[in-house]
Amino acid sequence: MSDRQPNHNGSATSTGGTDTGATPSDDPGTSLSWRCHPVKRRPLVSVAVSVFVIVVAVAVFYTTDSRAFAVLALVVLLLSLAKFYFPTRFQLTDETVTIKTTTQTLVKPWAQYRSYYPDKNGVLLSPFPEPSRLENFRGLYLMFADNRDEVIAFVETHVGRKAAAPESETQA
Repeated sequence: MSDRQPNHNGSATSTGGTDTGATPSDDPGTSLSWRCHPVKRRPLVSVAVSVFVIVVAVAVFYTTDSRAFAVLALVVLLLSLAKFYFPTRFQLTDETVTIKTTTQTLVKPWAQYRSYYPDKNGVLLSPFPEPSRLENFRGLYLMFADNRDEVIAFVETHVGRKAAAPESETQA
């Protein structure tokens, strides 16, 4: 059973008080917003990744005898894993898609996206009508937070069409 209930403006709100649930927006009209924090969703993976980061920093220290390099290795690894360690806020409105991370806020209009590709962890919004190798660089990935159906339904109403799977995946 889900603890999610739609509110009056078409978005969903979580009644369970979790950090990953959708929350109502201040914007009028239809909107959906939620927070995704992968480190809280997968505690065993979080511990394993944290131990790995520390082991790498210690290994760098012992191989170089330099605290500066060890700290640099630690900082580089933590920054490269920022999407895992720090929460990301997503907001979908009738006009825009907003992704707010620790270091930046991206606001993109729906008109920019022509197709989308859902998977088990999120949905990729692509500016290309057909599959392209560039969509991973020019597209936008929306991570789910126990709200897969709501996000896909919202995306379906704002993006042209669901893209077909690449031929290599359909033949396998």
